[in-house]
Amino acid sequence: MNKNTLTGFVLIALVLIGFSWWSQKQVNSQQEEAQKAQNEQKADSLKKTATDADADAQQREADVAAVDSTRLFFAAMQERDSVSEPFVLKNNKLTVAVSPKGGVVTKATVLGYKDKDGNPDVTLFQGTDQHLHFTLDTKTANINTADLYFEPVGTPTDRKLTLVANDNGKKLFFDYELGDSYLLHFSIRTEGMNDLFNSGRQTMNIEWGDSCRQQEKGFTFENRYATLTYKEADGGTDNLSDSKGDAETTEEALDWVAFKTQFFSAVLIPKTPFEKGAHLASAPRQKGSGYLKYYVANLKTEFKPSQPIEFEMYLGPNDFQILKGIDSESRFGRDLDLEDLVYLGWWLVRWINRWFTLYVFDGLTALGLGMGVVLILITLLLKGLTFPMVKKSYMSSAKMRVLKPKIEEATKQYDKPEDQMQKQQAQMQIYSQYGVSPLGGCLPMLIQMPIWIAMFFFVPNAIQLRGESFLWMEDLSTYDPIFEWQNPVWGIGDHLSLTCILFCVSNLLYSYMTMRQQRDQMIGQQAQQMKMMQWMMYLMPVMFFFIFNDYSSGLNFYYFISLFFSAAIMWTLRKTTDDQKLLAILESNYRENQKNPKKTSGLAARLEAMQKQAEEMKRQRENLKRR
Repeated sequence: MNKNTLTGFVLIALVLIGFSWWSQKQVNSQQEEAQKAQNEQKADSLKKTATDADADAQQREADVAAVDSTRLFFAAMQERDSVSEPFVLKNNKLTVAVSPKGGVVTKATVLGYKDKDGNPDVTLFQGTDQHLHFTLDTKTANINTADLYFEPVGTPTDRKLTLVANDNGKKLFFDYELGDSYLLHFSIRTEGMNDLFNSGRQTMNIEWGDSCRQQEKGFTFENRYATLTYKEADGGTDNLSDSKGDAETTEEALDWVAFKTQFFSAVLIPKTPFEKGAHLASAPRQKGSGYLKYYVANLKTEFKPSQPIEFEMYLGPNDFQILKGIDSESRFGRDLDLEDLVYLGWWLVRWINRWFTLYVFDGLTALGLGMGVVLILITLLLKGLTFPMVKKSYMSSAKMRVLKPKIEEATKQYDKPEDQMQKQQAQMQIYSQYGVSPLGGCLPMLIQMPIWIAMFFFVPNAIQLRGESFLWMEDLSTYDPIFEWQNPVWGIGDHLSLTCILFCVSNLLYSYMTMRQQRDQMIGQQAQQMKMMQWMMYLMPVMFFFIFNDYSSGLNFYYFISLFFSAAIMWTLRKTTDDQKLLAILESNYRENQKNPKKTSGLAARLEAMQKQAEEMKRQRENLKRR
């Protein structure tokens, strides 16, 4: 690429970027209003379908029931003053409230995790935030548990509760049992109702909806990790879109459905998988509403009147080890794979996080170290493991740097554009003679990239960082503002994150050092192009600022110290490398290779073959011209 072409591309890029920015600025307010209206419309539409329409149907049924005292479970539809307060189940990790109306959990509080307002516990949902309705189809009418008032059987305890709705000997029971952690087991059973159902296979319809609460300070960042997630019975885990309204009708049976935020989840698990054809939907909510998304799941599962139908609910943190241990606590004997709720990246980086980062992180955390110190130690450990590769990469560049005068002298006659292949061939020949591999440092550097990407997925999903402070950072799981303002600024938002600024500055420093290292080993036209291109490399830290300003301070801090140590290692290697001694070693290699010449191989051999092919094609063209 020559100078004019490069300049043209740069100018075109600047024009496009400038026009895009101007256009975005002109329509930004209109787009925001349109998006807001669209999101609200989607959410309202979902909620209307899932709750309002259902409430209307319930009201119609209640009106009929009020007139028709012979209606099935008429007595259970009447409110009771004697049973009005919710029943509470609790252990030292979880508290749930079960409402007499509907007989289902209407409040779930995870203990020991502060919420964004500083309260000591996190409330996943309460009141009208969530609804869970079970519907049974009988020969004469549908029985919807949301219509019924339940009474306790016996004396409830902190761990066990049995509720019943009674209609002249026809009984519908809810049996609850809370274990030692975050798993709530419950079942639905009938008594004296077998003759009400048609013979053959029966199904239970389940409608579950939740206005997903914002639990963290950073709405935008948390929203990226809030998804309606589900697991196929004979497949893997999937989720609806985390960035826009989305809906799906499943083609496979489901092991579970989860309403997930960044650090907490409510998961509904049936003993017999939900049938295929489940309808799942998610709609975003607006910033400032106190909610992230609205979720709804319409499900079906097999029901036998003579047998209890069993479920489990996980109501707790997205902690990988806790979720992994749920399989042993569950009564259903299946591999639930709930740990997939902690997204660790695609296959390669997931493998790194699953079998390396998690163990190192948990091991360091078990020592009682602060999370900031843990991040620093993980960085030092990774730098120590990759140091041999980094040093190899640097020494490869250093060898090319000390050979630069010899290469410039040997290739100075190839100064025409059409001689560039010959110039590269001559350059590779010299590298081969001196025992230098120009690609020797490329692969080791590429190996480090999956580690960077692995930490990109790991840190935002590490609940151990939530609420942990370090230095000036009050919470490593969210951004650390040095300035905040009311009205968001396009491209920046409503704050400036200090760790993001430090990360971008360290990235700028590291980019400068790496570009200088590359420039020192380049010759001729390559060096000139490098000078023109280097300013484009400086734009990357600026781009990172707009991307990472909303990200967690823990992630930005990790990248900052990682780049800082990388720059320190590079500076140390540069200061401790004696160019004269290195050149002497290369001269010794050259003399040895002259005595025992080696056959050209690798890149040099391929360039030589390409050169011969080009020369042959050139000769053929000249022959054709002479004819």
